[in-house]
Amino acid sequence: MQDEVILVDGLSKSFYYSKGLFCKGKVRTDAVKNLSFSVHAGECVAFIGPNGAGKSTTVKLLTSVLYPTSGTALVGGLNPWENRRDLARRIGVVFGQRSQLWYHLPVRDSVFLLAAAYDIPDCIAQKKWHELSEVLDIGKLWLVPVKQLSLGQRMRCEIAASLLHEPSILFLDEPTIGLDVEAKRILRDFLKKEATENKTTILLTSHDTEDIEKVCQRVILINQGTKMLDTSVQQLKTDFLSKKYVRLFKNNGDCECFAIETKNKSVQSFLKQTNLNEITDITIENPPLEEIIRTLYISGERHA
Repeated sequence: MQDEVILVDGLSKSFYYSKGLFCKGKVRTDAVKNLSFSVHAGECVAFIGPNGAGKSTTVKLLTSVLYPTSGTALVGGLNPWENRRDLARRIGVVFGQRSQLWYHLPVRDSVFLLAAAYDIPDCIAQKKWHELSEVLDIGKLWLVPVKQLSLGQRMRCEIAASLLHEPSILFLDEPTIGLDVEAKRILRDFLKKEATENKTTILLTSHDTEDIEKVCQRVILINQGTKMLDTSVQQLKTDFLSKKYVRLFKNNGDCECFAIETKNKSVQSFLKQTNLNEITDITIENPPLEEIIRTLYISGERHA
């Protein structure tokens, strides 16, 4: 059996805030509630859920940014809240909307500052950076101030910076948010390669279903801080595919699309009732993963 590099057991986090300036007492909000799961070495796991589901809070708990209300966790065999310094050397973290690079400095200076924090000699840090820059296409950005980078360029530099000390576990919170199609493709290809070749364990939160399909093999779905589903991406498609999209291409160039609920009617019976004499081509497609996940979100909200 593979080693469990992330082990979460009964993890909970509550926040308290005042009702108002002149109101006594505080309101409690449970961001994470009795959450348990494990991730094996080399796995790429999508950690998904609607806005406010508790994804980012969980990542912050596992990376020692937040302290839990209750429950336990081990990351790389370490308790995140008791071994923050040792943990920092084993993990890489990227928050899509927050930067670890210095805004006014060239990328080079940020790299050397981060290398100093991890006790990495400048020559080794620069060599590692150039290795990463080849696959992430950021070689020309070495002397460019971070403030002049596009969002796609900055995110690729963020990924490279998070891998500078060669962590075995990578936490990515919305790493492709706001990126263009090409920037997303480069990042996804790189992350898949990093997991396959270097056995890096990746926990990825994202609202982009392409991230899930292209990078991850497994999905953990949470809603209102509670785990709803833990399954493989392939099994997710298999279990929740009750619809097929059939496109009929006609002689006159027209195309008609039909959504077939396979629980009520098979595609074969639908085609038998269709006049195929005018049809030049037929395509049959599964619904996109995004549609499946949206259905799960709605289902989860109904049962919450």
